[in-house]
Amino acid sequence: MWMMVGGLVVSSFYAKAQLPTNDSLAIKALANSILADDAIMQNLYYLTKKIGGRLAGSPQMFAAEKWGLAELEKLKPSKVFTQSCLVPRWVRGKGDTAFINYALPNSKKLVSKSLAILALGNSKGTTKPVQAPVVVIKSFTELEERKAEVKGKIVLFNAAFDATTVQPFREYGKNGVYRTTGASRAAKYGAVGVLVRSMSGGTDNLPHTGNMTYNDSFPKIPAAAVGLHDANFIASKAASNASITLHLHGTNLPDTTGNNIIAEITGSEFPNEVITAGGHLDSWDVCEGAHDDGAGVVQTIAILRAFKQLGFAPKHTIRFVLFANEENGTRGAKAYATSFENSNSKPIFALESDAGGFTPRGFGFTVTDAVWEKIQAWRTLLEPYLGDKFVRGGGGADIAPLNRNFQTPIAGLQPDGQRYFDHHHAISDTFEQVNKRELQLGAVNMAALLYLVDKYKL
Repeated sequence: MWMMVGGLVVSSFYAKAQLPTNDSLAIKALANSILADDAIMQNLYYLTKKIGGRLAGSPQMFAAEKWGLAELEKLKPSKVFTQSCLVPRWVRGKGDTAFINYALPNSKKLVSKSLAILALGNSKGTTKPVQAPVVVIKSFTELEERKAEVKGKIVLFNAAFDATTVQPFREYGKNGVYRTTGASRAAKYGAVGVLVRSMSGGTDNLPHTGNMTYNDSFPKIPAAAVGLHDANFIASKAASNASITLHLHGTNLPDTTGNNIIAEITGSEFPNEVITAGGHLDSWDVCEGAHDDGAGVVQTIAILRAFKQLGFAPKHTIRFVLFANEENGTRGAKAYATSFENSNSKPIFALESDAGGFTPRGFGFTVTDAVWEKIQAWRTLLEPYLGDKFVRGGGGADIAPLNRNFQTPIAGLQPDGQRYFDHHHAISDTFEQVNKRELQLGAVNMAALLYLVDKYKL
């Protein structure tokens, strides 16, 4: 079967072809290929609906790795291989509950209200329900000021997203510390449990889970995310001697082996200089992981498909990486970066998609001043595809080790972020929340940037 793509007649099974040498025409050919690609949504459907939540160490993680390997092999790159790493194996358990116990107005009668919660990843379970008075804290500064009140209490960290901030990722970056380190910060002063206001500016009451870490110097107390409405309700009752009953069942099992799944197109001129593009294959267990990060995974595969379809022969080696264990350990990222340490290969650029499959706006770059000046000319080439907003600072958790260890220039796709935290780490992160056209346009811009980096080198 033959088809017309960007003015080129190519076989649907990768007949020999060449991209135009003109940059705008080459990018147009890539865009046409990706925008005509129905497989991107078929892949997302399979990953989310047939496999589902893919937390590190789970059976779904292994199923996703097998699927990713098969999909990459279908595209016949230069090579496909796996890269193993030990990954954590935290299991949520069943039957987690939380209740607020409070007195009705003008009455001594106590009532209980169930709270919408999700245990935070890595949280310890409780052998029996923990019941204690609740104290509401809005910041670590306030925690220090009120530390004498915390002993024997369950702390609610109730830091809301600032609605006046246009970029929600900034609020996530600011408030995420309460989720990741709040339990140990509160345990330092004797707290017996922690609830954290979900990392969302949405309007529903869905709890949003996410990773947390314990400081081994303090007791490991149970920690859970709570829905926005319930966080507000707890805050409204805290002054009237309300208590919380919290029962979690999470447990940590021994580490197991996970894998980065990697496809490579070997460079024709500089095979030892490596450009990386990817997303992470794992997700949280409670959701389908469509935006986080099924979108990045299927975009990565779609770019490889377009490159192969159009016969793109890059000067540098390009690796397409489906990373393991981004959500609760970044073990795959660390293994990938470490693989360059005793290798003849050098990472010269890395690109990640891990901000959802929404309409692209541009890229965030962590690069030198010289590189920053060089890439300004590329904005006009991406403008037709909505990806021309370039900002300093960006990348992603899976490629950050390359920048730290080797000063590799990195970039992250930046879609419109207004809806991302409505679904991030929540049960609503499903296939139905992803728009095909927006997902494809993100892949178009990524493919264009990879093409330009390969041609002009940073």
